[in-house]
Parts: sequence; C-alpha cells; structure tokens
Amino acid sequence: MTSPDRPASATNSPTAHFAVLDGLRGIAALAVVVYHFMEIVVPDYDQLFIAHAYLAVDFFFCLSGFVMACAYDTRLASLGILTFLRRRLIRLHPLVVVGSVLGLLTFWLDPFSAVFTTYASRAWQLFLASCLLIPLPVMPERTFNLFPLNAPTWSLFWEYLANVAYAVLLVRLRLGVLRLLTLGAAGWLVYQATHNPNLSIGWDANTFWGGAARVSFSFLMGMVLYRSRWIIPNRLGFVGVGLLLAAGLLFPYRKEVAGLTDMVLVLGYFPLLVALGAGTQVAPRLASTCRWFGELSYPLYMVHYPFVWVFLSYMAAEKPPMSTLAWLVPSATLALVGLAYVVLVTVDIPVRRYLSRRNSAA
Repeated sequence: MTSPDRPASATNSPTAHFAVLDGLRGIAALAVVVYHFMEIVVPDYDQLFIAHAYLAVDFFFCLSGFVMACAYDTRLASLGILTFLRRRLIRLHPLVVVGSVLGLLTFWLDPFSAVFTTYASRAWQLFLASCLLIPLPVMPERTFNLFPLNAPTWSLFWEYLANVAYAVLLVRLRLGVLRLLTLGAAGWLVYQATHNPNLSIGWDANTFWGGAARVSFSFLMGMVLYRSRWIIPNRLGFVGVGLLLAAGLLFPYRKEVAGLTDMVLVLGYFPLLVALGAGTQVAPRLASTCRWFGELSYPLYMVHYPFVWVFLSYMAAEKPPMSTLAWLVPSATLALVGLAYVVLVTVDIPVRRYLSRRNSAA
C-alpha cells in the first residue's frame, strides 16, 4: 500500500509526482480504519454503510503496481535488484516492526481479554513471525489470521512478494505478455469471487491463496495502466476523484450480489480511478493536504489494528450501548490518526533516513 520514493509522471518530467494519488491513498487508509471498527459494531454487512472498504487493499495493490512501474521501469537495470530490494525494505519494514511491537503490547496488556495467558509461551514466536513476515495462523480466537498480532500485515506479505516478482521478472516483460498475465490473473480473481462470499479474502488460513489472486491482478493491472499510458486527462482534481473513490467504498452491500459487486469494483472501477487520479492535477490549496494524506496512509494502516483487537475484546466484555459507540468509534479513529502521525515523525521518517544514509554509504 505504499509507493516508491518519488514516482515519475508519464506525462511530465521524471521527477514529477502524482499528488492526487497520494491523497487517494490516504482516503483509502482512513476508510480501512473506519471499516475495521464498524464491522465489529455492525456485523451484518447488509446494514454496514462502509462494508466494501475491505477492497481498499485492492486499490492499494493497483496503485502500487502503477507507481512501481512509473518509478523503476527505466531505472531498475542500472540500480540493480539487490539495491532495489534494500530500498523497498527500508521503505516498508520499519512500520512492519512497529506494528508488531504494538500488536504484542496490546495482546499482552488487553484489559478486556485473558487470551494472552493461553499463548504466553508462544508470544515470542508470534512476534518474530510478525516482524519477519512469516504467516503463523495459530489462533482460532483471532479467526486464524495469518498475522494474529497485526492483521493488516497479510497485505504487506503479498506486497513484498509482488516487489520481488517485479524486480526479478515483471520489469523485463513486454507489454503484450504483461497484459496476458493480467487477463489470467483476472480469471483467477473471478474464480475466487465466485467461490467465496466476497473478496474479503487472503488474510486468514482458509483463504490464503485468495490474497495471491488479489495482489496478482491489481498489481499487474497497475503496471499495465502505466506502461499502456492509460492515463485519463481530466479536471476532477483531488476532491472529484476522492469522492468517486469514497462512492466505491461506500457502495451498498448486498450478500446475494457481493461477489459480483466486488469484481466490478476491483476489475474495472479501481483501475479507472487510478487512471483518473494520475491524469488530474491537485489544486494548489490542497497540495499539502494530499501530501499529508499520502505520508500518513501507511503508518495509519500499520498501527491501527492492534487497537481494533482491544476494541473487539471490549465489545465482547462490556457490550456497550450504541450511544457510547457513537462517540467512542470517531474518537478512537481520530486518536489513531494522531498516533500514526506521531509514529511517522518520531520513528518512521528518522529510521528510514538513517537506513537510507547507511545504504548509500554502503
């Protein structure tokens, strides 16, 4: 769900930046946080106003493929695979570790659950597996999540594999071959959508390969968008494209057609939004907002879920009334935005700068 350091524009100079795409990434990350709280409050997805927000991950994957091709297609050969992979580790992994630390602390200190006592002897295994991106779905209490300390890490697992595949193979493929692979991945995704209730798959042991289908199509589609120059010039700006993204994530959920709806959004609508976001300009007054949204999106995504686990325990133990949840959920969301910002400026940016200097020196 992250971008390279500075993606180049397909239509401008090599150092130009797709500012609107940064803003869209922030909207999607915020939607994920709200969704994770609200699916606990309203378990019936037909009644959940933001039920399709789990598809924000597919939008992240598509965006990642687009900016990866944009930033590295012409540079990776001279840069080298190992240097590229070190850069991706520096960009992504500090927050993987931060999320693992928060996951361990909230698991241990959760005042509403005693489940830690059951797994105390394995806590170090859960922590190391989370830090090293090794799936360890051993907790039925947490629905056999691949990463039970910090559930969203599952998408980083697939993002890493996509980055390796890009460096080793995909960057070298001709556009025609890439399009054929994308069509094949689309077929795989359709298969998954028709054999599951929806496309909220890939995060647990039972739907593990669904994650591979999701990243395969969306990451490849993002690359195809960039290489084909399927960028749509428009005047929608950040507000216009952002509203279109919100409309997709807020689209009414109906169980009987959820798989079909998800296929339409992932296969067509989200790639269209990436093409529109890349083809529009941000208004000067909103440039800093888009930049801030983009910088905050990854920390917010990686630090929020340990506290969602605590919220789930709180809901089970206390069964609070809706009048309490009406202020608690918005307050918790704002608090997590604040925490993500603190982590960004005090940990993520300093650590990445330090590691980047060490990497350059080496």
